[in-house]
Amino acid sequence: MSQLEPGQKAPDFTLLDANGESVKLSGFRGKKVLLYFYPKALTPGCTTQACEVSSARVELAARDIVPLGVSPDKPALLKRFDEQKALGFTLLSDPDHAVAEQYGVWGEKKLYGKPYMGLIRSAFLIDESGVIARAWYKVSPKETVPNALKATASRTPRQPQKTTAAS
Repeated sequence: MSQLEPGQKAPDFTLLDANGESVKLSGFRGKKVLLYFYPKALTPGCTTQACEVSSARVELAARDIVPLGVSPDKPALLKRFDEQKALGFTLLSDPDHAVAEQYGVWGEKKLYGKPYMGLIRSAFLIDESGVIARAWYKVSPKETVPNALKATASRTPRQPQKTTAAS
């Protein structure tokens, strides 16, 4: 599993959303994208993460950030997830985990000491031109939004330092 680094072009993809409509990453050029990968809809950690993103939609939109959640779930389960939790943002289906592999988030995990292949919860901030600005592998559900907001916080211009003339 090779991980993506800031400065690399984000792999483009087309996936089905919860309504079965095709969504293409390159269709969001001109906006920042918070692309996050989660293992399974309607599970505790994934619900926490999705609800955190949903709660921050206004603040994300104010920073021109579009959230996109990706999981191996089929569109019908994503639709149920969105409706039950009133998420209100785009969830995408990657059932063959091809996009997850491109982003380096499909790999070995362990459950009760037994290894298996699965999706590693991760998030990416993609800039307006489609380049990875930040990558957070193995992100906790509650860190996804704070990481994105911190990475896009407006910085106050540095004040020039005052210099004194030597006498």
